[in-house]
Amino acid sequence: MKIDERHLIQLAAVVKTGGATEGAALLGLAQPAVSRTLSMLEKRVGEPLFIKGRRPLQPTPFGLALAEHGFVMLAASRKASDLLEGFRVGKSGVVRIGGTPFFMDALIAELCAEFQTHHPDVRIDQSYGYFPDLRAALKADQIDLAICPIDILDEGSGLEFQQILPGRNVIACRVTHPLLLKRKPQPSHLLDYPWVAPPPGSPLMTDLRALLLSFGATEIKIRYSGGSLMGVINYLKSADALTVMPHSVVFAQRKEKTITALPVNIPHPERALAILKRTDAPRAPAVEQFANFIRIGFQDLRHLIKRHEEAVIWGV
Repeated sequence: MKIDERHLIQLAAVVKTGGATEGAALLGLAQPAVSRTLSMLEKRVGEPLFIKGRRPLQPTPFGLALAEHGFVMLAASRKASDLLEGFRVGKSGVVRIGGTPFFMDALIAELCAEFQTHHPDVRIDQSYGYFPDLRAALKADQIDLAICPIDILDEGSGLEFQQILPGRNVIACRVTHPLLLKRKPQPSHLLDYPWVAPPPGSPLMTDLRALLLSFGATEIKIRYSGGSLMGVINYLKSADALTVMPHSVVFAQRKEKTITALPVNIPHPERALAILKRTDAPRAPAVEQFANFIRIGFQDLRHLIKRHEEAVIWGV
């Protein structure tokens, strides 16, 4: 004999609340409909489901045994409803995000953790890449958002971006670097030291070459390359080498007191850190909530970095 699952759920609701009216209210149904369902179910199974004359309604042992199965389905239904409501308001779901390594490690990872304190049921899947790879991943629907430096999009790219931080590079070094003892370091002084190359494929490599060329260098003395952000920081703090980094990345390390920025003005890159997504991407509330959280977080960060920059007396 097959029993309609909806009938078991209604039975469970009545047993749970002690009355047909209360059980109907729990399920958002009309009381007469629930009463008819219980009457039909009793006739179908050929056994009484409730002890006659008891108020609130008291199930028979058989009625309770059937209701136990309904409790399981009722709980599952409630969980499904909660999941649906959470998804609609961005409280649950999956956010797939890709980004450039230095920014993801120095800035975005911490914001991911902060976001999940308010959205604990949202899972974040993070991957790394530079603009060409991230653009391909967006178009292939492998990620929902990309956070990366970008200058301008080609017309008809099918992508849109929102700037969250203007481009600003600095020369990074350890906090005890000899150049920090000079009142106004000159470009010729910087060329006396070896350099750390940014990761392969990073636009920072282009910035480094252009910078050293503007200083009059004919070759780059690379002493370390290919490292992660933590690898580069650990190398810098133990050597007199220099490298080019986004100011925001160096700023994020200020509490560690391992690396800092030389007080030397260098050209700003003609690009900005931005959130990139497909223009035709389906609406995903959790993704929208996350993107908005990142934008707000960077608004605060932008002000802090600006104050930090103004507090430094930049040289040449």
